Amino acid sequence: MAKEELDEKDLNKTAENAEDIKDEQNSDEEVKDELTEEEKKAAAEAQAKDEELSDFEKLEIELAESKDKFLRLYSEFENFRRRNAKERLELVKTASEELISELLPVMDDFERAEKSFDDQSENDSLKEGFTLIKNKFEKTLTNKGLKAMDSDAGIEFDPEIHEAITKIPAPDEKLKGKVVDVVEKGYLLNDKVIRFAKVVIGE
Repeated sequence: MAKEELDEKDLNKTAENAEDIKDEQNSDEEVKDELTEEEKKAAAEAQAKDEELSDFEKLEIELAESKDKFLRLYSEFENFRRRNAKERLELVKTASEELISELLPVMDDFERAEKSFDDQSENDSLKEGFTLIKNKFEKTLTNKGLKAMDSDAGIEFDPEIHEAITKIPAPDEKLKGKVVDVVEKGYLLNDKVIRFAKVVIGE
């Protein structure tokens, strides 16, 4: 009987210990749950802060990209505007280049005819009228920007404005490598070559 009472006491004690252990476990789980909630809250706050900072950084990057794009577009527009203005100015200056180039052979004919008049002593009145027409024609072209090149015999050969059609033995030692004769005059239109001077070079 005493043994049974002792066993019953042991069982009750064991049950009480089990209850205590269970209560402790439950308490630990509650603390763990509480910590987990706090950690979750802190993590959520940190994430929200990171997201907010990330959005701010994104806006800064977008602003920097927009500024760069604007500067590039502005620079391109300025370059286009300057280039367009320069092209228009050049177009205005050389708008009549094709027409004047086609009139140059007429100028050559005027000069050849004038030389033929010089060989004749008669018809002075005819020569005078012809000279007036030739001078008027030449003045009209000059007002449009036409200018005859300096291609007289004895000057240095310049490949930028001269076209050598042949070479002949220089009549003088000083004329070696220089212009000996001008076959066809060259012309500039507003400082742009529209016809190279055809010359003979001494060697």
